Amino acid sequence: MKKYYTRACNFYYGINANLLIKKKIALPLCGNNNIAFDKVEVISRKNNKILSKIIKLNKIDTLNISCRKKVKQDLKKIVLKRKNFLKNVNFLEPSIMGILNLTPDSFSDGGKFNKQKKAKKHISKMIKAGANIIDVGGESTRPGSKTVLTSMEWRRIENIVKNFKKKHKKTCLSIDTRKSEVMIKAIKHRADLINDVSGFNYDSKSLSRLKTHNIAKVLHHMQGTPNTMQKNPKYKNVLLDIYDFFESRIKKIGNKKIIIDPGIGFGKNLKHNLTLISKISLFHSLGFPILIGTSRKRFIAQISGKYDSKERIGGTLASVLFLLSQGVQVFRVHNVKEINQGILVFKKILENFKN
Repeated sequence: MKKYYTRACNFYYGINANLLIKKKIALPLCGNNNIAFDKVEVISRKNNKILSKIIKLNKIDTLNISCRKKVKQDLKKIVLKRKNFLKNVNFLEPSIMGILNLTPDSFSDGGKFNKQKKAKKHISKMIKAGANIIDVGGESTRPGSKTVLTSMEWRRIENIVKNFKKKHKKTCLSIDTRKSEVMIKAIKHRADLINDVSGFNYDSKSLSRLKTHNIAKVLHHMQGTPNTMQKNPKYKNVLLDIYDFFESRIKKIGNKKIIIDPGIGFGKNLKHNLTLISKISLFHSLGFPILIGTSRKRFIAQISGKYDSKERIGGTLASVLFLLSQGVQVFRVHNVKEINQGILVFKKILENFKN
């Protein structure tokens, strides 16, 4: 059976976007009148044969009946304003998720913040710098890492999680974990978001245990496990395979409080990562906010030759700004201050740009 996919493309920004929307030449992206598009890429897949073409919005009615029907369904989701279901997070504006790794072995900052005093100071620093979400993790999921005991993972993050809302009531608390026991304990201490890099596949009890909690979830894609994911990852088509994964998991989860994350660097090689970044706007047709974590990732080193992870801020910012131009709503980063400054300046330039 042939399957169709719709990717918004040919974007306009700020003054231009508003003008074209008023003239009904373009449509707003995710309800945001500051980003508009007047073309879509229509992709079809049947078995291993993939075809695509880019058409103007006013040419959609020339498509065959089944294709036209699917494209119009997708367009409704693409233009739909995303519901603001997270504390202090407006999906019409870019949000920054600051990373707090309370681990001794994370790929970039392992051991740096696993002392309570340093961790608490870093949380305040990230919030002051512009983070409106803090993602707390007690288990490294870097390539080649091994699973830690649930008791150890919780012990690493317990104090931070229990005390977070006492000081940071308005900031969204995200928990980076694959284990249902850690999820439930964190929810009892007012966690707002569960960020599971396995897509809720690692722990078979996760989704059933979360059913009674109206908790928001990051639906993340990863091929394999952290220990195996970078050992020659393969896809029939990385973009469409991951889209199909999300479509299937969204139906199973049922909860509408979902943010999708295609998992840059999680079971992907350089070509896979660049394809996902360059074609990221396909995922808007799922109808949910998009989160991306490119911060200090290996693909930046593969392109730039900067193999010290702390020297990849420039590459991180470049990817974030491109993704921002494609309508991505949430950015998971280490260097909050620098990334937030870049976003603010780039966003202001786009808003005031006029042809």
